[in-house]
Amino acid sequence: MAAIYCQKFLGMPRISLRNEILPEPNPSFFRKPFYFLCSSIKFGSIALPFLKKKEIHVISPHIASPGFTVELLSARDDEYNGVIIDPEGLPSSANAFASALCASLSNWKMKGKKGIWLEIPTELADLVPIAIQEGFKYHHAEPEYVMLTYWIPSEPCLLPASPSHQIGVTAFVINDKREVLVVKEKCPCSCSAMWKLPTGYIDKSEDIFSGAVREVKEETGIDTIFLEMVAFRHAHLVSFEKSDLLFVCLLKPLSSAIAIDAKEIQAAQWMGLDEFMGEAYFHEDHMWRKITEVCTAAFEDRYHGFTAQQLNSKLEGRLSYIYCEGSDIVLC
Repeated sequence: MAAIYCQKFLGMPRISLRNEILPEPNPSFFRKPFYFLCSSIKFGSIALPFLKKKEIHVISPHIASPGFTVELLSARDDEYNGVIIDPEGLPSSANAFASALCASLSNWKMKGKKGIWLEIPTELADLVPIAIQEGFKYHHAEPEYVMLTYWIPSEPCLLPASPSHQIGVTAFVINDKREVLVVKEKCPCSCSAMWKLPTGYIDKSEDIFSGAVREVKEETGIDTIFLEMVAFRHAHLVSFEKSDLLFVCLLKPLSSAIAIDAKEIQAAQWMGLDEFMGEAYFHEDHMWRKITEVCTAAFEDRYHGFTAQQLNSKLEGRLSYIYCEGSDIVLC
């Protein structure tokens, strides 16, 4: 990819861009540097064939002439006097997007808007540098899109930061024989040599208790039901400097035959609780020893954790789960 950075072109008769003829630009409309990224640009009879073929075609977004019509981006207001741009209405042409974005920002500034949210689908990723040039900041990314934001007021930005936590679950599965389901993970880390509780991350839009049941099934083939959330651990600066929440769930086994996932697990077995508690690392790892002690107390009915209750919220407008002690408590 090549780029040409220009301040002004004076006396330029016309610009020919992929067979699109634009009117002669007035130099006063070039208010800041702009760039071209395309397969071929002609200035009059001068061609620049050396540029690599690329579907980005940007002329200055500030061109204004009787023959150049700029449309605003399709968007809706949010609840905080901000704007959410419609990702399905984005122009596929880089030049049209640059012009529409510039005009829309001017319009929103005049209206006193605050935060602007711009979701750019992966297939339109070539538009991202244009938005960044206009002052947008990266917020977060998913496989399907990149989310950018723009804060208009001069005061400090009040938009929520990008996601800061990852959520994991660990399952304490114990049968009537006081045997605990334990696994050895297939990974290069130090924990691969020790027997530990099944652990993993929950999926997008997955409930915590559902994630625990799923992880046990995937890793060991054991069917379970959720009983209680007995504790959670909060740690910081883990993967990619994110914080980590690990929810510890007590599960009841519904089957006993183990069938491991060989891609993730080296081995799995039912181990006696006393033998498990006697593992060498328990004497050094106070966190996991405490987790096991609390889970054992919950199994023996000496401790009560949180159960899951699905309730409707008028404020949120949806059903969701609350985890609390005592599902049969009636509050006055």
